[in-house]
Amino acid sequence: RTGASEARILDGEATARAIRDEVAAGCALLEFERGITPGLTVVLVGADAASSIYVKNKNRAATAVGIRSTVLRLPESTTEAELLQVVTRLNRDPATHGILVQLPLPTGIRERRVIEAIDPTKDVDGFHPVNVGRLVAGLPGFVPCTPAGIVTLLRHHQIPLAGRHAVVVGRSNIVGKPMAFLLLREDCTVTICHSKTPDLAAFCSGADLLVAAVGRAGLLRTAHIKPGAVVVDVGIHRVTDEAVCRDYYGDDPVRLAAVRERGSTLVGDVHPREARIRAGWLSPVPGGVGPLTIAQLLANTLTAAAGSPS
Repeated sequence: RTGASEARILDGEATARAIRDEVAAGCALLEFERGITPGLTVVLVGADAASSIYVKNKNRAATAVGIRSTVLRLPESTTEAELLQVVTRLNRDPATHGILVQLPLPTGIRERRVIEAIDPTKDVDGFHPVNVGRLVAGLPGFVPCTPAGIVTLLRHHQIPLAGRHAVVVGRSNIVGKPMAFLLLREDCTVTICHSKTPDLAAFCSGADLLVAAVGRAGLLRTAHIKPGAVVVDVGIHRVTDEAVCRDYYGDDPVRLAAVRERGSTLVGDVHPREARIRAGWLSPVPGGVGPLTIAQLLANTLTAAAGSPS
């Protein structure tokens, strides 16, 4: 890419608003036509600060669109057997259409065992092996919220996908793997890279669409980005050092003020200053992928209540 213009912004906030508006309309219609109020139950074990904030945000967002949201707070001392009993009870509750067990769980509770206990038709996180298998097979089912939200983000901005070369950096079950299969559904040619990939830039620099979900701050730089590429940054990291902030953001007064006054600012897996110059489209951190995860959770809950995942 040549010229001085900066990358256009993939606006996650606007996309999330559009999703929430659609869900609110769908909830109202479901209530009117069938007398069903979508019900979401979030199970929070222990008092992890980050999880507590996230659950609070989920609860508030669900209530705002007409979903009956319940938070079950269980003590840190909860055993795996006790948590499984709670999940079993929610599976049988006809008023609970979506079940979300907030991760991470305390030591001693096997996350996979708990996820497998959730009824796949209520698995609005999309983590159950049945839903994972349906995604791989191209069948209807619930898809993890972050990658599903990213596809919606790209569609919202009318980014063409069919025939494009997409590189996904990261192979987690939550983002990387489902992202790759969703992009295959969109007729992309997909390459998955990860921490053991040699010469990462050689793979990334050929991507028309680059999805960064590797969990390392500012890892992807100019050499990793094809000029004019669409870059989706899933990472989120706190920057507390002013010199590091300047490396990422130059003399951006907003970012520098955040570090000086609040002690930190945020950065993703992509070096923002270099990506803005190199990419054609870029999702910012914050305001890009972040808002989409909860919005997609609401959409999944509505789908669960209506009884037709797709």
